[in-house]
Amino acid sequence: MSALAGLEPLRIGVLGAARISAGAIVHPARETGTRLVAVAARDRARAEQFAAESGVERVLEGYQAVIDDPEVEAVDPTLPNGGHGPEHLAARATGKHVLTEKPFASNADEAMTVRFAASAAGVHCMEAFHYRYHPVMRRMLEVAGSGEIGEIALVEARMLMPPPAAGDPRWDPVLAGGGLMDVGCYAVHALRSIGELLGGDPAVTSAHGRELPSQPGVDAWIEADLTFASGAQGALVSSMTHGVLDFSLRIVGTHGEAYAPAFVLPHVDDRVIVTVGTSQRTEELGRRPSYVYQLEAFARLVRLGEPVPTDAADAVATMRLIDALYLAAGMSPRTALEADRA
Repeated sequence: MSALAGLEPLRIGVLGAARISAGAIVHPARETGTRLVAVAARDRARAEQFAAESGVERVLEGYQAVIDDPEVEAVDPTLPNGGHGPEHLAARATGKHVLTEKPFASNADEAMTVRFAASAAGVHCMEAFHYRYHPVMRRMLEVAGSGEIGEIALVEARMLMPPPAAGDPRWDPVLAGGGLMDVGCYAVHALRSIGELLGGDPAVTSAHGRELPSQPGVDAWIEADLTFASGAQGALVSSMTHGVLDFSLRIVGTHGEAYAPAFVLPHVDDRVIVTVGTSQRTEELGRRPSYVYQLEAFARLVRLGEPVPTDAADAVATMRLIDALYLAAGMSPRTALEADRA
């Protein structure tokens, strides 16, 4: 049962008809009673197919038409990375709330512009780091902060995946592509989240990586070492050219460790494995999709003003750390685009 009983259903407009939308917004909308009012995509036929399969009420001609629709109160831009910032700004200009795919923007400067625009417009925005709302991540933070595994010494976040096909927008430098932007940002955000227990965001100590040979300027992989204010160490590994999937998070303390084998895919693997000395236990936190928890949190933000951990201020801090990692690895932060309208 959804946690939104008694609240008026949200009315969301979808920008784009991306593959991720089925799990990220369509299923959660059905489970929570959220209305998907309108959709637009570059290819109208694709938008019409998406609407027919997903129960979206109507197809409109162009992203701006969705943003301008008087029934739409919030938008969900499921677009390539480079389109996030421009569409945020367009939505805020018309007073619409935004639940956006990560990353929030192409770089920290653009993220700051979006944050100021949201504040000036008096609207809510939330970055879709969905894992942060699932019991798996909440439990990892609880164990880390409880003292059970002792003083935290190391946090290791790994986001490794096999390569997308050639021509995939995630490889496009114009669209702010790259492994750190697409999957590595989860590792960045997880390190920042645990940093709340360790005196704040970590600082980059060193980083190295490799650009995709066929796409100069787009990172295939990046590895980095970081340091928290407490003295604890951080380790980040991001890759879109790995042989197998590895989306894991490990928190090592002086007495033991907490390990989530798939912290961003809890609907696939919901385990948190806690080891203290020679004792080990496995906690299973439930496979209800993290995107459902996230949509519930967004609805409570819009309807009740309940704060969320992935708000605009948090998004700016994440983008600053992403920019710092690119620079430390000898690469350039992504470049912001003008609005790329359908």
